[in-house]
Amino acid sequence: MGGLFLSGIIGVFSKDNQKVSNYIYYGLYALQHRGQASTGISINNNGFIDYEKNLGLVGDVFTSDVINRLIGNIAIGQVRYASYSEKKSKVNAEPLVVGYKNGALSICMDGALANYKELREMLEENGHLFQTDLAVEVIASLIAKYHKDSLIDAIKKALNEVKGSFSLIIMTKDSLISVRDSHGIRPLSIGKIGDDFIFSSETCAIECIGGEFIRDCDPGEIVIVDNKGLRSEMLLSEKKALCIFELVYLARPDSYIDNRYVYSSRFNAGEILYAECPTKADIVIGAPDSGTVAAIGYSKKSKIPYTEGIIKNRYIGRTFIEPTQDIREEGVRIKLNPLTSNIKDKDLILVDDSIVRGTTIKRTVEMLRNAGAKSVHVRIASPPVKYSCFLGVDTPNEENLIANYLTIEEIRKAINADSLYFISLRGLVEAAGGNNGFCTGCFTGEYPIERSKGE
Repeated sequence: MGGLFLSGIIGVFSKDNQKVSNYIYYGLYALQHRGQASTGISINNNGFIDYEKNLGLVGDVFTSDVINRLIGNIAIGQVRYASYSEKKSKVNAEPLVVGYKNGALSICMDGALANYKELREMLEENGHLFQTDLAVEVIASLIAKYHKDSLIDAIKKALNEVKGSFSLIIMTKDSLISVRDSHGIRPLSIGKIGDDFIFSSETCAIECIGGEFIRDCDPGEIVIVDNKGLRSEMLLSEKKALCIFELVYLARPDSYIDNRYVYSSRFNAGEILYAECPTKADIVIGAPDSGTVAAIGYSKKSKIPYTEGIIKNRYIGRTFIEPTQDIREEGVRIKLNPLTSNIKDKDLILVDDSIVRGTTIKRTVEMLRNAGAKSVHVRIASPPVKYSCFLGVDTPNEENLIANYLTIEEIRKAINADSLYFISLRGLVEAAGGNNGFCTGCFTGEYPIERSKGE
C-alpha cells in the first residue's frame, strides 16, 4: 500500500516579508506531533525554489544557518513519518520540488491515495519517471500532464483522477494554493498574520506563530492566495467525513477543527465514558498525553479525584507510529514511569484514548501494578480499533490490531486489567459534537472511499 502517511503541513504567503521561513520553522514545531521521521521546507526566492529537507525532527534538521539561507516570501513545510510500506529515506521527505515545461512548483500533502498504485502504474506506462515513493509525486505528475493554460484547471483535472484523503499545499513562483479532499477527511485551516496568509493542518500552528485563525478550508475547496488576495474554487463536494481519529488522538488538544475544539471533544468523551460505565475507584489517571483530557472529563463526571499517576519522558515520540515492534516496545519502556507515591495501594481508573496493538497499554498496566496499585480499571475514549486505515492513519494490518482478533474480555485478560470498557461509537460521536460527518472506518470497516484493488 504505497503513498500512505500522516503528516503536518503549513504554508505562508507574504507580499513583502522575505523571511517567511521563520514562520514555517516555528509552525512545524507546533505540528511535530503529526510526524517525526522527516521534515522539510521549500521557499520561493524571486522565482527560484530553494529547499532543505532531511530525516529527523524539526530542531535537528533546521539550524539557524539553514533558516537564514532560506530567503523568500512564499514557503511551505512538512513533518511526516514513514509508512510501513516505504523506505525511511531522505528521498521520501517533503515538500516535493518539481520542474516541468510550465515552470516549477513545490507541493506537500497530508493523507493517502486509495488508488495510488494504479495511478502510478498508468503514469509509468506513459513514460513518467518517479524518484520517490510519495503519493504527492503522482499528483504532481498529473498536474504537469494537464497543465496547458490554467494551473487551477490542471489541479482540478488531476484531482478528479485521485481517490483518497488529502490536504495539499502547493507553492508556485507567485502564489500559494491549498486543496482539501471532497470529503474533508484530513483537516486544513486558513489563518492570517498581519497581511500574510497561512495554511496549516491545525490551528495550533497558526496560533504558535502569532497568527489569527480565519476558517477551515471546506471539503472540496481550492483556495488560492497571490498578490490579488484570497479567492477559492470548488472541486466536487461530497458527504463530509472528517477522520474522527483526529479528535481522538492525532490532533493537538489546543487545535480547532471543523467548528469543534479538540479539547472539548476529548473532555466530553471522558464524561460519557463514566456515564456509560460507572465504576468506583480512589483516583483517575490518564495515559499521557493523549488520555489526559478524557481522564479529566471522567474525573469531573464521576467526582473521583484526578491525579497524575504516570510521568512521561517528553523526549520520546509516539510509539504507536513507530515502524517496528522492537522499536515500539523499547519506546514504551523508556517513555513512561509510574508516580508511585500517588498510586500505591489505590484502586485506580486508567483512561487512554485508544488501543491499537495493545503494546503500550499492557506495559502500562503492568507498570502500575508493580508500583503498588490495588486494582487497575482501564477505560478507553474510543471504540475498539478493528480495521486498518488506508486513508492516512498508518495503522497496521488487521491481523495486528488486537481488537480484530480478541474479544473485549480477551483483551482485558491479555493486558491484565481488572476491568476494561470502550466508549460506544454513539458516545464518541456525541462527544465530538454530533453526527455531522465523520469517517469511523477504523471502528466499523465502513469508509467514505472504496479501497482500490491491489492497495
